[in-house]
Amino acid sequence: APTPPPTRHHFSDPAEVEALRGNLLAWYDRCKRDLPWRALAATEPDADRRGYAVWVSEIMLQQTQVATVIDYYNRWMQKWPTLQALAQASLEEVNELWAGLGYYSRGKRLQEAARKVVSELGGHMPRTAEALQKLLPGVGRYTAGAIASISYGQATGVVDGNVIRVLCRLRCIGADSSSPAVIDQLWDMANALVDRSRPGDFNQALMELGATVCVPKAPLCGECPVKQHCQARCRKLFGKPAPVPDVEDCGECGKISVVAPGPGPAATVTLVLAGAGDCPLCPPATEPWDSSLGVTNFPRKAAKKQPRAMRTATCVLERRGCRGGPEYLIVQRPSSGLLAGLWEFPSLPLAQDLQEEKEREMLADHLQALMGQPVAAKGLRFIGEVIHIFSHIHQTYVVYSLPLDGDVTLDPASSPSRWVTEEEFHASAVSTAMKKVL
Repeated sequence: APTPPPTRHHFSDPAEVEALRGNLLAWYDRCKRDLPWRALAATEPDADRRGYAVWVSEIMLQQTQVATVIDYYNRWMQKWPTLQALAQASLEEVNELWAGLGYYSRGKRLQEAARKVVSELGGHMPRTAEALQKLLPGVGRYTAGAIASISYGQATGVVDGNVIRVLCRLRCIGADSSSPAVIDQLWDMANALVDRSRPGDFNQALMELGATVCVPKAPLCGECPVKQHCQARCRKLFGKPAPVPDVEDCGECGKISVVAPGPGPAATVTLVLAGAGDCPLCPPATEPWDSSLGVTNFPRKAAKKQPRAMRTATCVLERRGCRGGPEYLIVQRPSSGLLAGLWEFPSLPLAQDLQEEKEREMLADHLQALMGQPVAAKGLRFIGEVIHIFSHIHQTYVVYSLPLDGDVTLDPASSPSRWVTEEEFHASAVSTAMKKVL
């Protein structure tokens, strides 16, 4: 078994833990943002509704900013205020409301899990993090911990991107914060820190701190309620101490104790000397402390993979509708994979570096197969290119248009399709990328 990290990377002093909890919760009570899911969690008397309200918010907030989520959340809870209401909705309705929020499989998994709660669990939410993670598809360790602590008062920690940043700075954890070993240590730390009497508020406070004060760039260290506990801040203030004979060296990394400045009782903080040994949580010797970065030396992550480039030919097929206005043909994507179940203009993935003439020919052949009638490549009018960045894909849509005379009968064996007005198009379950096309 691997050697456990030295205690200096943890909160080993019970008095410091109590002080940190008190300072953080007092700050949260004064400064927390007024968010609709917090209001529901605090006022909803029905335990299942309360858990559902928190669950929806946590799924929406994955990879999506709070400001974006608020409107979607309010509309969702107005339309489906209970698990039972969501379970009865169609996937098409879910996709329509989710359109524009991104990561569309989240909405689908949320509904699938709601149906399971209704059909297999008697409509009752599991009450513990362990049961939530085990029984609900799409609910991972973080989401389970958030629901259980906020909705049901279970004293369990949470680890998300904000918490990772706060904890890595508080304890100068400079190893790759995305590595499984470091993540495990951060979960242990979060579970040890969580306030036993107010676990939900404590977890939200820790995340709030990371979202509003201990931000990735230009953190507001002067406003931080737990700055006296922060080793990264002390490192910034004092710099790297010169090696002296009485610095304790445990054989893994050096450390030195200093008194943190500021009002209130003095707090002794242990500084970690990066790269002095083989500590699994210290920055590697090859990545020394950069004094120009200060606390933003932490956390450290492995370099992100560059998104792969993809090109797709897309055709806006247009006809004159029965009311005289234009209508556009949209087709439904497969039920699995990227943008599953959403609607789009007829599209065809392309190989890179194709000549435009070849792109036209391939798109014309695709449209001909779809409509069952000849389509001349030269009849396709090039409109331009639309670029959309997914988390792992740099997507270029090569956009063409093709006006049609009269009705078109589509191959019934092909994907579901329908003609829509521009207003109907924007109300449909279409991706942000497709909205850019039109």
